[in-house]
Amino acid sequence: MRIFIWHGYLLHGTGSNEYTRALARTLAGQGHQVTVFSQDPDAAQIDLGGAVVVRPSLPGRLPVFVLDRYPDMEPALLGDCSREELDAFVEANAAALRDHGPADLLIANHVLLGAPVAAASGLPSLVKAHGSELEYAMRANSTLCQWAARSLQQCLGVIAGSEHIKAVVTDLGGTDPQAITVIPPGVDTDFMRPLPREQALAGLLAEARADVPGGERLPDPGNAGRFAQFLRTDDHPCVVYVGKLSHEKGVPLLVDVLTELDFRAVVVGFGPARAAAQAAAGDRILFTGPLQHRHLRYLWPLMDVSVVPSVFPEAFGMVAAEAAACGCPPLVADHSGLAEVAAGLRRFYPPGLRDITTFPGGDAPALARKLQLYAGLDPSQRAELAAAARVAAVELWSWDTVAHHVIEAADL
Repeated sequence: MRIFIWHGYLLHGTGSNEYTRALARTLAGQGHQVTVFSQDPDAAQIDLGGAVVVRPSLPGRLPVFVLDRYPDMEPALLGDCSREELDAFVEANAAALRDHGPADLLIANHVLLGAPVAAASGLPSLVKAHGSELEYAMRANSTLCQWAARSLQQCLGVIAGSEHIKAVVTDLGGTDPQAITVIPPGVDTDFMRPLPREQALAGLLAEARADVPGGERLPDPGNAGRFAQFLRTDDHPCVVYVGKLSHEKGVPLLVDVLTELDFRAVVVGFGPARAAAQAAAGDRILFTGPLQHRHLRYLWPLMDVSVVPSVFPEAFGMVAAEAAACGCPPLVADHSGLAEVAAGLRRFYPPGLRDITTFPGGDAPALARKLQLYAGLDPSQRAELAAAARVAAVELWSWDTVAHHVIEAADL
């Protein structure tokens, strides 16, 4: 098939960016002719498995859900953009799709602005709902919800990463639940896998030494030396957080709990909460800036538990699934798509350890209690839990399975 994937942002960093890159690479590897439309200025340096990359020209600002810095683009919150701005953005992207057409299938990311772009393109299309557009832009904005609903009616269907997101799309987009297919995001379970400690540490240090210093979206300079010092002993537990450093992601809550418990932890990511969180943290918490998958494939096997403490709804919980693939058991807030990841893990966990997967969102004492349970595990229990997490990831979230399900959802 000739497949177009439209994603209005970058191809690295956050969840929807990584989803787009991995889906494109997998579909291309399965023999499809794939073209990716994105705004990533460095797309030529990203492995897309042979997929072609197109960067549509923008008529003005880049509509976003959360304000971040973008290279050579001016971002603006979607709700703050005029309808004229949004219409111009949609038409510019739809024109790029039409100019490179035809295609057998268009996969458009985000209900807004993916659904309007897909509808305007005239191509047979699926819309992938990611969650950020739903919670940060559409919720409490009836005008945007109505626009989304009209646009979705012109598409073949919607892909949701979890039952939670399916319910939100039904609620906010007025979409028939029968038109929504739940397909969890995928994990490259060949790349993300358990490794012996010595191999994982050597790999992490080698990748950190290869880092090129840059801005907040790149790893901190000098990480290799800090990793070598921080990970020189194999003390348990060692906790890791990977994601945006923001209040919504629960980072201040996690840092407070870790500091109170005096646990060793690595905090990976960038965002508005970094400065305050780092100031509040003790010297047993290492902040690294954002890391890429080439680092994380070595970091997660060195950790005992990967915490996802979001206080805001999550579409799925890709970080948790990737950690599980590396044999690092996730501990997630018990809500939204995160709870569905935990439910999948519990199917494979030993009966006595199934309650160790979640804690009530925003509940610091409960998070502390669960982390103390991890601290009390003996070596055999840690190994058993790591092995079960790996099996769950392979069985439930491999990318080949996800890509096949996406094509099946189009029913072409």
